Amino acid sequence: MVDGDIQFAPDGRLRHCLTTEGMGGERITEILDLAESFAGVNDKTIKKVPLLRGHTVVNLFFESSTRTRSTFELAAKRLSADVLNIDVQRSATSKGESLLDTIANLQAMQCDLFVMRHPESGAANLVARHVDDDVHVINAGDGLHAHPTQALLDVFTMRRHKPDLSERSVAIVGDLRHSRVARSEIHALRALGVGEIRAIAPRTLLPVDLEGLGVRVYEDIDAGLADVDIVVMLRLQRERMEHALLPSSSEYFAGWGLTPERLARARPDAIVMHPGPTNRGVEIDSRVADGPQSVILEQVTNGIAIRMAVMALVAGTAPQREGR
Repeated sequence: MVDGDIQFAPDGRLRHCLTTEGMGGERITEILDLAESFAGVNDKTIKKVPLLRGHTVVNLFFESSTRTRSTFELAAKRLSADVLNIDVQRSATSKGESLLDTIANLQAMQCDLFVMRHPESGAANLVARHVDDDVHVINAGDGLHAHPTQALLDVFTMRRHKPDLSERSVAIVGDLRHSRVARSEIHALRALGVGEIRAIAPRTLLPVDLEGLGVRVYEDIDAGLADVDIVVMLRLQRERMEHALLPSSSEYFAGWGLTPERLARARPDAIVMHPGPTNRGVEIDSRVADGPQSVILEQVTNGIAIRMAVMALVAGTAPQREGR
């Protein structure tokens, strides 16, 4: 389910943000560079730029979210947009209205940009195929498919700490089988030419196609963490598991949790990341989550700048780079 072609307008600009697959290194770098310019806005007394003034952004979340929804709202407001948060549990969809009818009604209210999270893979792509030409869709997570802005903010964080990613090794640890973040991150890292991507997990939590994506697979966490530069921990997504794939959380932590002792196998200056929410004592030890190598809260901060960049680009209001 790539459908990456519908992300781009006929003139080649980014019209929607649905997936990092097929986005390309040049486009991803453009987003990262623009986010770098927006990062400074967050340090100003007045944290606003007028790039989306007069635009209406709709947050349409059919799944629970704290970080993603909040950072999208803050990003839109810092771009001077009007923001509409839909309470899905009390909306017409809870009364049987279809997703496309909901979108059509919001379009009739002159809404310009939809930020959508949905439990069904492909939902954002479906909406993108049906909106008007001047309306834009950003995928904030759809089923097991993709979470492009999380992957972009993670890569942005990596680049700030390890500027030359072509010389770096990245280990993604945990529930890769159910993680839309991991899929999006792998595509983004490959597009940027990262030196090495490792997937570390029990066999039951590994997708079958990883090696075809150029990823080295490890079932032994100690071997997998040896000399890596970046460690990305993933949450156990039990709500997406159709049946028990692990004996218990405590046994998982004993075998796969990131402890200070295990982190010591990575490079001394390795950074630790987590897309959240973190489950302490399940996939990560508190001493690591709160330790000097953790950049988990920095990821949250960077999410605002990345989402500002993506919204400005899809809306066509981003400052043009030299040479374009």
